[in-house]
Amino acid sequence: MGRFVGSKKQQRWLWHAIDHATGRLLAYVLAPHQDQSLVKLVNLLKPFGIKRFFTDAWGAYERILDPDTHLIGKKNTQKIERKYLTLRTRIKRLARKTICFSKSIVMHDIVIGLFINKYEFSFQSS
Repeated sequence: MGRFVGSKKQQRWLWHAIDHATGRLLAYVLAPHQDQSLVKLVNLLKPFGIKRFFTDAWGAYERILDPDTHLIGKKNTQKIERKYLTLRTRIKRLARKTICFSKSIVMHDIVIGLFINKYEFSFQSS
């Protein structure tokens, strides 16, 4: 998910991976839209022993991911797109037309990181 911070020259991307079977978030990276950002995410995912990557057709995926484990298409990315929609509707800093819009990369990353950590990684007692 890509967003501008302050101006269109400052792009920030949320890279994250979910377990396809459960929909649970495994790892995320907040970084520019560059190959090195994908490498960071892939390194975070190594302990999980990922067997398949479902992505869109952005070039870095083809350059970095093994073609035998990489599948391109929208059919298997619907769950992650739903998570992006939830973020956009719940975090006002992601909407350009609000007074809350992020103008600082640090604040942008902190707010998104806190939201993800609270709603994706917190364990609620039953």
